[in-house]
Amino acid sequence: MSLIFKSHGKLLITGEYFILKGAKALCVPTNYYQSLKVNEIDENILKWKSFDNNKNLWLQAEFLLSDLTLLTKPTNEVLFLQKLLLNIKKFNSKLFNLNIGYDIESSMNFNKEWGLGSSSTLISNLSKWAKIDPFDLLWSVSSGSGYDIASSIVNKPILYQLNNKKPEYSKIKFYPSFHENLFFIYRNNKQKTNIEIDYFNKHVLFDDNVLDKISSLTKKIIDCKNLLDFQKLIINHEKILSTSLNKKTIKEELFIDYPGEIKSLGAWGGDFILAAGPSDSNKYFEKKGFKTVIRFMDMLKKS
Repeated sequence: MSLIFKSHGKLLITGEYFILKGAKALCVPTNYYQSLKVNEIDENILKWKSFDNNKNLWLQAEFLLSDLTLLTKPTNEVLFLQKLLLNIKKFNSKLFNLNIGYDIESSMNFNKEWGLGSSSTLISNLSKWAKIDPFDLLWSVSSGSGYDIASSIVNKPILYQLNNKKPEYSKIKFYPSFHENLFFIYRNNKQKTNIEIDYFNKHVLFDDNVLDKISSLTKKIIDCKNLLDFQKLIINHEKILSTSLNKKTIKEELFIDYPGEIKSLGAWGGDFILAAGPSDSNKYFEKKGFKTVIRFMDMLKKS
């Protein structure tokens, strides 16, 4: 009998890098997910296969179960998987001390370049299988904030904050009445989150006042009742990030003629952006060459 686990991807709407320093952030779960299927086998090995959204095999590996020695070619992706498995063994050694092996398949229904959480959904699924704390597993391999793990746990929009480096999060309601005017657009450029986080931690200077402003904007965005006010709020959020990172806003850089407002999401410069404007904004972005344009309610995970 197969054990099957599923975790949904996420989008960070506010907070960006400042979530690492204690700012409050809004995160929403998406319709897109990664699943993990685990079968027990009679061999003392762990067989692994990963499939992309087109059902193509993109990662394959085998490990000796006793010490997780790699039996196949080492690639960066395989070595990351091995690191995850070794840390799982530290947290739950019993899983690898049984007289059985495992045949594991991981599949996602979204493009792994989109930045919706191909790593975090994998970590969430593995933690469910191993019955360990997903935050422990995340922080054994990453310096991320953990908001993506919290999102996969709650599966609803959440308000997230690191308080003395401890995650605090709560379920909230975030279904704007003007959702027909909100679009997510993939920038055709994948950001490497850990690299961006490392740069932020080493080079970006700011004071606590910035954290307070971000937290205040997050709450106002959650409670916002109309499109015009929402646009003003994301303009303010973009200005704070632009000044702190010494980078142009995405609208200044690429979409200066867009008849609405645009906000970068997550790691600035790649992955998805959020547009708030006319209800036919998809035509504008498609004409610009951005083919992945998803309406807010099509992206958001349904209850």
